Amino acid sequence: MSRLSGLPYPGMARQQYDAVDGIVAQWNAVRPDIDSSPIAIVGRVSRLSRLIDRRLAVSFARFDLEDWMYDVMATLRRSGAPYQLNAGDLMRQSMVTTGAITNRIDRLEQRGLVERAASSDRRKVIVRLTKLGLDTVDSVVGAHLDTEREILGSLSPRQQGDFANLLRTLLVDLGDHSPVAGT
Repeated sequence: MSRLSGLPYPGMARQQYDAVDGIVAQWNAVRPDIDSSPIAIVGRVSRLSRLIDRRLAVSFARFDLEDWMYDVMATLRRSGAPYQLNAGDLMRQSMVTTGAITNRIDRLEQRGLVERAASSDRRKVIVRLTKLGLDTVDSVVGAHLDTEREILGSLSPRQQGDFANLLRTLLVDLGDHSPVAGT
């Protein structure tokens, strides 16, 4: 706590209220016998997700992309040269179903952004970024990260670090572990 303001972070703005405060207040008024405090976090995370998705959609639209397109291409790009993964690894890292990843690969392939490659194991499909896909993801990543920085702009670097650590704690507790060893 800051000794000057009584607030947890120096320079933090005075309390403002959001829609979730109203929801919690309504529950407290009609059901004072229940603890509605989880809504203060879960409700905010849910609302943040929707608001962030909307903001990112606007950013991706400037590149004629949707968020899922970027997600698949960025996953392949992060894998390193030759920017390919088998479909199963791509599915796990994207956290979607087999049917969804197949549909996404098909649609990206139609746009010339990815291609399927032969594997020594005929049961496995290798998905690889094309030159166009690599150029596209490399041209989008900077703008995407700028948009994410803008979204987080009201938080200080210390607040961002604390928030990231708290979210990681919840994610790991709910079973969200890195599919890549050592990361």
